[in-house]
This record gives sequence, C-alpha cells and structure tokens, in this order.
Amino acid sequence: MNQYYNPKGFQPYTGAGQQGAQPMGGGQGFPQFPPASAGGQMPQQQMPQMPQMPPAGGAGPGMLPLEQSYIENILRLNKGKLATVFATFEGNSQWNAKEFKGIIEAAGRDHVILSDPQVGTRFLIPMVAVDYITFPEEIEYEYPYGAAPSLGTYPPR
Repeated sequence: MNQYYNPKGFQPYTGAGQQGAQPMGGGQGFPQFPPASAGGQMPQQQMPQMPQMPPAGGAGPGMLPLEQSYIENILRLNKGKLATVFATFEGNSQWNAKEFKGIIEAAGRDHVILSDPQVGTRFLIPMVAVDYITFPEEIEYEYPYGAAPSLGTYPPR
C-alpha cells in the first residue's frame, strides 16, 4: 500500500520529506479552515519561482544564440531567389506530385509563396505538401553576424 493511503478517507499529500505526517484536523481527513470570525482570511502560501528562460530567438548574456534553422526561416533568408518546390498531394486524382518553379516571395509557418515572373502567377503552397526544395544557386543558411533577424519563433502547440 501507499504510505499516504488512509482507509478512513482523504489524506492530503504532505511531502515525501515529512515522515509520520498526520491528516489536518476537521474530521474525515479534510483540512480545517479558520472560522469566519477569525478575520475570514485564508493562510497564504508562497508559490515556487519558475526558472527564467532566455527569450526565444535570443540568448542571455554570455550565451550563444539559439539555432533557428526551420524551413520557413531558411526560405526567408533566400527571399528573392529562384527555387523549385516539389510537392505531393494525397488523394488528388489529377496530379499527385507537382513541381512549382518561381521566385520566393514569402514563407510562413505553414506555407511558402512563389511567383512565376514569366507567367505572372503566384503559388501559395502549404508546407504539409512540400517534399523538398531545390535552388540553382548557393543558398543563405545563417544570418550575418550582428544582423537582427525576424525569425519565426512560435510557441509549441
């Protein structure tokens, strides 16, 4: 059996460090609160402090910056360059896989926008469909030292 088990009813957890802890007064193992005539105030407990994390995308003093090599950020670094996006679309009877060739205009967490200057068409491609991306030239992967990037840093879902 558990060391905090009480066959008569509820017994509050008092911490692993306290041996022989007894349930608080009030009968049936329930805590007893001060009567309303005692000022009506509850005893205050102090909340534990949470450790401070450095802001996303930045680092604290003396720390290296956090890596931000998400696809959307790499695409933003290469905005204005020619790229070919290979995408597959499940359940599509006309075309399952498709190539999109164009200039990178923008990229977000869930999409990339290409423009084809020869035809004047813009493509909004969802990232879930993107398999891979090719570039006919060298790509930028890291921000230049000292530049203030506007990287996409989103909280986890």
